Amino acid sequence: MDPYDVAVIGGGPAGLFCAIHATSPSCRVVLFEKSEQPGKKLLLSGTGQCNITHAGEIRDFLTRYGDHGKFLKPALMGFSNTDLIRFFSGRGLAMMTEENGKVFPKTRSAADVLSLLLGECRTRGVEVRCGEPVIDVEKTADGFLITTATGSFPVRAVAITTGGASYPKTGSSGDGIRLAAGLGQPVTDLFPALTPVTVRDYPFAGLAGISFEEIPFSLWHGGRKTGSFCGDILFTHTGLSGPGILDASRYFTPGDTLRASFAGKAPRDAFDRDLAALLQAQGTRLVRTAMTSLHLPDRFMRAILELSGIPDDLTCAHVTASQRKEIVTRCTEFPFVIDHLGDFSIAMATRGGIALESVNQKTMESKIIPGLFFAGEVLDIDGNTGGYNLQAAFSTGYAAAMALRNRQGSPS
Repeated sequence: MDPYDVAVIGGGPAGLFCAIHATSPSCRVVLFEKSEQPGKKLLLSGTGQCNITHAGEIRDFLTRYGDHGKFLKPALMGFSNTDLIRFFSGRGLAMMTEENGKVFPKTRSAADVLSLLLGECRTRGVEVRCGEPVIDVEKTADGFLITTATGSFPVRAVAITTGGASYPKTGSSGDGIRLAAGLGQPVTDLFPALTPVTVRDYPFAGLAGISFEEIPFSLWHGGRKTGSFCGDILFTHTGLSGPGILDASRYFTPGDTLRASFAGKAPRDAFDRDLAALLQAQGTRLVRTAMTSLHLPDRFMRAILELSGIPDDLTCAHVTASQRKEIVTRCTEFPFVIDHLGDFSIAMATRGGIALESVNQKTMESKIIPGLFFAGEVLDIDGNTGGYNLQAAFSTGYAAAMALRNRQGSPS
């Protein structure tokens, strides 16, 4: 059979976008998807509403990918958030931006996003082969030989866009990492990212569902402070979640301690002075009544006082210095010891994948194996919540597609 010009392995957002933009009259593209339907993980994004990207300057995105934002700079600049919004709105799917900067389709439907992408594949002549997992990829003199359960397919170039290992029920199981490693491409170990944490001896199980906005917290490892963060925190039945925790989870390891300041950004000594003044001014009132002025959830404040050894009937005038110190510590530096992180079944993204130093950041082509390209979460890139991971998938998919078209001599 005549070889395909491009084979895309993986039918998620990166793969679909790469296939759409790589195809041309002179570039024949086939997309292999192991599941019976493409885009299963895309359908789950944003709880099915598809937080497709984030508003703001595209340069600001570079700080949203941990230590790997610099790698993404050419791809993000080459196909930005405004380009992505224009792509969908220009095809009849309007976008809306929330106050927090998250961008969704106005229909609030991930299915509409997937339908549009699949429609573009049909319009542009991409051959989509679903229910056909790729078993092996071999390098040949003329390109590659892709083997599936139904046969072998010669291709001139390959784009691996299989995603990471999070949400394995959607088909993401690290297949692309295995295929790339089999070809000799350097890869890094995979870990869950954007995941909640279970806390050792967690005291707030009964407060599950309570959330706090813009809480500063620090990370401690082996008695040494290793990071400072700020974000929304959510109490769960077993530990901590919320955007702030999810975004920072890429840096966590079991045994680390998180110290959270529920008093906000006020320094410990300033909070201590304010609390001392409050207790003095409210001398005859009960401590639990006076503490309502801190504007923290009442159930949480009661739990803090109980943990600090403050009886329900204690008045402000009778709080000892050691008791006040306990309250200050628990309000400004509450320690949470991480027992373990959520596994791949609940993680929203994957840390690790194709080693970035072995990939051309402008073209997404392997520096080691000519004709082999990567896009999306299969790369060692994990972004924050808020649409950053999908934007990276679309941007890297587009960058790979442009390089593939140029490789085939098609005008971009």
